[in-house]
Amino acid sequence: MDHAYVEHANVTVRDLDEVKDMLLCALPGWRVRGEGTLDWFGNRTIRWLHVGTEHSYIALQSGGEGEADKHPEWRSSSLGTKHIGIVVPSLNETLQRLAAAGYTPDHWGGAHPFRTSAYVLAREGLQFEFVEYVSSELSERNDYALQ
Repeated sequence: MDHAYVEHANVTVRDLDEVKDMLLCALPGWRVRGEGTLDWFGNRTIRWLHVGTEHSYIALQSGGEGEADKHPEWRSSSLGTKHIGIVVPSLNETLQRLAAAGYTPDHWGGAHPFRTSAYVLAREGLQFEFVEYVSSELSERNDYALQ
């Protein structure tokens, strides 16, 4: 391997099935690639799922506690995951599938000539950024001066 990449993100949620269903709705090429239960430090048993492809995935685990903010302030300086970014082949098709399941964008990504994105909240409060690149040139995709 000649470069590093993100293999997975691990997120604790209350409603494991809702977040899984949202991801599978948005990303029909993804699947539950593994699941099970584990003893959480002798305190309780939690469920876990790996949702994604053979190369990358979102690791979800149950057992989240407290109230999730349904509209987290992504511009705040509070600690925690702001969003998880996922590249999709068609942002429009992804958003159409999500809209049919009752999900709408929280906000849109910044203007850029070679990429477009939208941020969508799971009912759990977890935010995902779905990104479509319109160039195969990495120098164009990653040109931050064009924003």
